[in-house]
Formats: sequence, structure tokens, C-alpha cells
Amino acid sequence: MSQVKENNTIKVNYTGKLSNGQIFDTSEGKEPIEFVLGQGRLIPGFEKGLIDMKLNEKKTIEIAKDQAYGDVNDNLIKEVNKTELPQDMEPKVGMGLVSKSPDGKEINLMVVEVKDESIVIDGNHPLAGHDLIFDVEVVEIKETVITD
Repeated sequence: MSQVKENNTIKVNYTGKLSNGQIFDTSEGKEPIEFVLGQGRLIPGFEKGLIDMKLNEKKTIEIAKDQAYGDVNDNLIKEVNKTELPQDMEPKVGMGLVSKSPDGKEINLMVVEVKDESIVIDGNHPLAGHDLIFDVEVVEIKETVITD
């Protein structure tokens, strides 16, 4: 029976939870996710947890925050004067914003506090600072053909 190896294209059903049991993402009711293992598209702890799994195998992968989205970076939390926002914007806690860095890269931000004259935005990934738990099932394993 084949086992998951780096560079395999695999399909996985999953449910992602915080350590308190709160579900933050799932493939339930949707198509399983498909990806090539080892390309760094997923968090390191998730990819490592899938290595050597067999087809149709189910398991729970516990991922420490340093193998997920890391610690909360306080430098990514900033207070911005409301005068710097578009005039027609009514900021609310939980609202997502997109900013551009000087090199043109888009940065996703979340409004975490609204004050009279300013807002506080957070550029951390929403799951930063959390250990994660994934219930996974490997539903397909394909050998990836690498061509030059």
C-alpha cells in the first residue's frame, strides 16, 4: 500500500481545531484539499504530520504554534488615525482590510479595536499564537512526475 512521501500529490479531508476544541476550518461538506507535499504551501507541522500516512488512514495531528503560524508579533499591531482611512469607511471590530507594502505586496489586516479618533489593526495571521489540532484522512495519493 502506498504511503505519503514528499512530492506526492495528495487529497486530504480535514478538520482544524484550536486546543479548546473550537473548529476554525474544515473540508466537511466540501471537496478535500489537494496539494503537492513538500512545496511549503501548507504550514510545516501539517505537512510533517502527513508523511508516511497510508491511503484512507485517519489520524489526529497536533501542531505546536512554532510549526504553524508562530507567536503573535506585537510589531504587526498598530494604531492608525481614522483620517488615514477612506472617508466612506465605517471600521468595525473584525473587519478585514488590505494594505500595500512599499514593494507592492498586499498585507491582510484585521480591525481589532475602534476608538474615537483611531483604530487598532493587526497584521498577524488570525491563528498566530495558537497550537492547532487537525483530524485528517488521506483520500488519494498520486506519485508526482517531475520533468525538467
